[in-house]
Amino acid sequence: MRAPRRGAVALLAAAALALTACAPALPPSVIADSSVTVGWEGQLTSFNAATDPTAANRDIAAATRSAFGHIVVGEVVPDESFGTAKIVKEDAFTVRYDLKEPLWSDGIPLDAADLVLGWAASVGLLAKDGPTDAALKAERPKVDEFARAIDVTFPAPTISWQTAIGADVPAHTVGMRAFDLDDPMEAKQAVIRAVLDRDTTALAAVSDVWNSDFALTDGELSPSVALSSGPYVVSKVADEGASVTLTPNPQYRGAAVPQIADVTLVPRGDDPLVAVGKSLDILSFTPTPADRTPVKERERRDFAVQTTNDGTMWTVLLSTDAVFTQRNARAAFLRAIPADDMVAAGAGEWSQSYPKTTSMVTAPGSRAFEVVTEDSGFAKTIGTPADDASVDRAAAGVRGGARVCVLYDRKSEFAKGAFTALKAGVAEAGWNAVDCATDDLDAAQKGSGWDAVIRRVRVPQTPGQIASQWGSKGSSSLLGQADPARDELIATLQQTVDVYAARDLLAKIESTIVSAAVARPLAAVPRLTISAPRVTGVTVRDGDDAPVLSGVSGWTPAG
Repeated sequence: MRAPRRGAVALLAAAALALTACAPALPPSVIADSSVTVGWEGQLTSFNAATDPTAANRDIAAATRSAFGHIVVGEVVPDESFGTAKIVKEDAFTVRYDLKEPLWSDGIPLDAADLVLGWAASVGLLAKDGPTDAALKAERPKVDEFARAIDVTFPAPTISWQTAIGADVPAHTVGMRAFDLDDPMEAKQAVIRAVLDRDTTALAAVSDVWNSDFALTDGELSPSVALSSGPYVVSKVADEGASVTLTPNPQYRGAAVPQIADVTLVPRGDDPLVAVGKSLDILSFTPTPADRTPVKERERRDFAVQTTNDGTMWTVLLSTDAVFTQRNARAAFLRAIPADDMVAAGAGEWSQSYPKTTSMVTAPGSRAFEVVTEDSGFAKTIGTPADDASVDRAAAGVRGGARVCVLYDRKSEFAKGAFTALKAGVAEAGWNAVDCATDDLDAAQKGSGWDAVIRRVRVPQTPGQIASQWGSKGSSSLLGQADPARDELIATLQQTVDVYAARDLLAKIESTIVSAAVARPLAAVPRLTISAPRVTGVTVRDGDDAPVLSGVSGWTPAG
């Protein structure tokens, strides 16, 4: 049971307020009185995005938590101004996580205690239901407190070694709350001892704080849990977390220093495009046909418009039953699919903004994408239309007019248009695509009776996500197809630390999907980001992990 902590919490809150009152001057990079308002979706619910990884919480973490690196379109972008991750031993795979000189926003240094806490969370020692036996038996990290570093020995090499350990929340806050301590350095030591000594009672207290205390309670901001190691700190929360104000962190020592004095995230409103340039400075959204005219109007007035992908893509998936029991039949149907026409019909005027894709496991524009596309056999197997699609179908043993029940979400305008184009295109090859639209696509796909489905799926970023979608026992399996060879490739990818070898393995994984002829990727889903002329330096990254706020420190007031 966690010790009473009212005294420690009160002291820490008072200390935070005192620090605010006598806070050091803002970094010289900050432009006085500058402000930016962002149209935002979601609600801040926790300052620990590791326990509550909603899109909104990850947005805030991107601005307020530094890390050794981030995964962007499948590969790691390191931040050596925070610290370095380095493989120090291949046999008994060991990585040294070495902090540079980062500080929390209350002036307390990040050190080995923060990394030990991060390690404990990564192996499951802080799980809500208590640590597993495997977590309790995991080899403890070696701590170098003087160097602010830890050496972690993994059971096997891991592709995620650069980002496996983080400092998601301040260890001194955790220790002070868990053990009713007043001294932050003593609290850090208490956290280290709890983890390294396998003290289950102390671990339970740490776990309690880790899992519960960083939640935004009743929409109220607690300074002791809102500490930042990133370029910005949360200074105000309103509307129960739907509105958040960020101000520069004067203790930040990273490379990308903040320039905007006040960044406010507010609900987008009913007509956010009209608000851009008025009450909003930045807006990010998935475009619809109705957006075309207002976007063009703003482009003509020097508003910056960026197009990235949102981490999802449209695809056609096939069952392996009924008309598609045989692989040759599936391949013939996929070759007959008019992919470009489907995207054009689904996206309308925005079709040029949808990046075409030929991969189910990599995103267009990523470094791995070209390798995967070239080596997977996509063009030869399913990507190139047959000279005579009717002959191709017949050669696969499928009679003319074969019925194909196509599922899609009837509420999706893209899916509606894509189905219309699909039906017309495959009819020329002698396939009869039947409209099986549904109001509950997930439930319908779990049922029987369908042959193909047009749907939007997430582009996997990690081996775990690939296994979830394409592994024989995947928790979010797209088709429920078992393939032991693919499982082995995914397991090998998880233990591959060389980026070039990883790309080759991704191509081999893709080739198993291509060879099975069960999926035809169409296009990635675009995200448009508009920024008003009064702010420059807005860069947006692909994917769904804090795409806009990840670059907040680069924003600059114009003029």
